[in-house]
Amino acid sequence: MPSPIKRHPDLQPVSREHHHGLLLSFKIRQGIKYDIDPKRVKKYVDWFWANHLEQHFEFEEQYIFPILPVGNELVEKALADHKHLKQLFASDDPLEEVLSEIEAGIVAHIRFEERVLFQEVEKVANEEQLAHIKEMHELIAPEEWPDEFWNKK
Repeated sequence: MPSPIKRHPDLQPVSREHHHGLLLSFKIRQGIKYDIDPKRVKKYVDWFWANHLEQHFEFEEQYIFPILPVGNELVEKALADHKHLKQLFASDDPLEEVLSEIEAGIVAHIRFEERVLFQEVEKVANEEQLAHIKEMHELIAPEEWPDEFWNKK
């Protein structure tokens, strides 16, 4: 297991949101494991997208990605991931497939951002740019979802 990444303090709030994204994936996995009705799981997934993830993507695209040069391959990959995940959240494909793809896609994307993209941002960003990220960021704190399908009773 890799050791925890020491993140610059001004990027830590965004990394905390990544933790919530990993929890989303865990909850999807648990829903699948416990054979929960996919519509029930998708309701939560849609709520999480609308209340957390959509704003998170927009924040990264507006304040973090521009720190790297236009056309940077890491940013291009992150933008492609965002586009693909947005499509999955809006997909009308069979729910079981979509949920599995969202789960895997979120984990892979967050791991890429934390282990690769953010490392590069920290290398090139100056203190003013990092402080601006923190200043513009409003932590999107997850609210409690009343249907905890992921906790087997």
